Amino acid sequence: MAFARFCTEPYQKPNSRNMDNCYMHLTNYAINKFSENYQDCEDEEGDGGHKRSLGAILQILKGLGCDIV
Repeated sequence: MAFARFCTEPYQKPNSRNMDNCYMHLTNYAINKFSENYQDCEDEEGDGGHKRSLGAILQILKGLGCDIV
């Protein structure tokens, strides 16, 4: 099964004030699981939280009108 991982902080272009914010610039689970904003995937379909199944991402894109084929 393929997964997509997301940062737990909204991305901002790196600068001198945010460069050390690993939660913003890295999608590594081993780091983000310690963020107060981290949301674990709570269902078997893998369609929630900061780690989602590829199928869930494709459904989101399809719902936005993207051609996923």
